[in-house]
Amino acid sequence: MSKPGILLDRPIVLVGLMGAGKSTVGRRLARRLGLPFVDSDEAIEDAAGFSAGELFERYGDADFRDGERRVVARLVDEGDIRVIATGGGAYVDPVTRKLLNERAITVWLDAPVDILAERTGRRNTRPLLRQGSRVTTLKRLAEERGPAYAQAHIRIRSGEGEHRDVVDSIVQALENYVGRDAGPGPSSGSGPEAKDRSSPA
Repeated sequence: MSKPGILLDRPIVLVGLMGAGKSTVGRRLARRLGLPFVDSDEAIEDAAGFSAGELFERYGDADFRDGERRVVARLVDEGDIRVIATGGGAYVDPVTRKLLNERAITVWLDAPVDILAERTGRRNTRPLLRQGSRVTTLKRLAEERGPAYAQAHIRIRSGEGEHRDVVDSIVQALENYVGRDAGPGPSSGSGPEAKDRSSPA
């Protein structure tokens, strides 16, 4: 498939729960658009010398989120037009969410809890999922974080389909979004219709 002719003036930032596919889809999306890709968790690890999971366990949620907030802000402030995948809790932070909605195009990858549970069960690297039922924890996180994720500019429903189908949906949504709102910051529209511009993938 030919490269989309999307004129972007800001980064594309993928948000959503752990297991939604932000890193995998983000890499594919970046290749499709001919853009660089960066994973905020990997950037945190490069800066600290520990994995994101190790940092979370060593320093706790508050300190980890503070470091994450600074790293995400740096990735956006560098000014490069690229695809950025964020950790599951990054966009929940009000300061980070405001920055991303003002300086980037935010895309929520919204996947069902059963899919998230299956994907996150492949590796035991998620501190939040090591205690109790994975499904129960993910359901709770989905309920708690859903209102924050819903503030993203674009919502992509992903499930058991191929990653390329999710990428196709994002590209179509970006074409619609940029064509309708080429200026910086969130669109003037609001509500589900303004944010959910993709067909389910």
